Amino acid sequence: MPGLHVTATPIGHLADISLRAVNALAAADEVLCEDTRVTGKLLHRYGITAKLLPYHDHNAAKLRPRILEDLKAGKSLVLVSDAGTPLVSDPGYKLARAVIAEGLPLHVIPGASAPLAALTLSGLPSDRFMFAGFLPEKQGERRRLLENLRKVPATLIFFESPRRITAALADIAEVLGNRDVAVTRELTKLYEEAVRGQAGAVGALLAERETIKGEITLVVSPPGDENPPAAEDVDRALIEASATMPAGKAAAEIAHRFGLARKELYARLIALKDKTAE
Repeated sequence: MPGLHVTATPIGHLADISLRAVNALAAADEVLCEDTRVTGKLLHRYGITAKLLPYHDHNAAKLRPRILEDLKAGKSLVLVSDAGTPLVSDPGYKLARAVIAEGLPLHVIPGASAPLAALTLSGLPSDRFMFAGFLPEKQGERRRLLENLRKVPATLIFFESPRRITAALADIAEVLGNRDVAVTRELTKLYEEAVRGQAGAVGALLAERETIKGEITLVVSPPGDENPPAAEDVDRALIEASATMPAGKAAAEIAHRFGLARKELYARLIALKDKTAE
């Protein structure tokens, strides 16, 4: 069938591919892929000898005009990513937009997706969720993003590096509150794992490991499902903050951190100070 076929491929286990995807790959005039070695391994597994064309961030703008001309000529092209569903954290969406703008055929062949697989394993609310891509590498940028997402009434899903997962969980616990999370890694592979619990506890558990391997998809519960902070944790934070700033500012800072009322925390801080002074 002529047109661009946006096709999902396995995220780990090579058997997780649909018959329709296999047929589309076998019939394609050309397969657009991120890494020819990765896609070549998949094609070899199913005895497919399609022509591969690298299509990624570094050459996408240059190749798009040629791809559009091929589609206008009636060719059947398949777009895949290294793993999962294309257009999720990859440059494919720009090509899809260009195809639509030119009035050319665009098809989807659905299948494996790491965000949905992680959500399924997490045990967290799945009626409403938001995929937010990769968390920023720098702490300041990461915290700003989390702050922007703090009140989103949905389960949040992120991609994260094993090298930064403990730092990310610490920021989540501080900015979003100690919400329930699920750190999933090596999805559909032999060592598939889901570590569940509150952000702080999961972060501490992972910090004890010598190494953390595998691609990670992180799932965070929505605001309504987070556990209320322990009173002693709030009191400790108030005392620590008031040591370096005025009481009103300290109360506002801790209210923002825990999602509590500033007026109530100010009164609590004054009571703590009075008790200490006795």
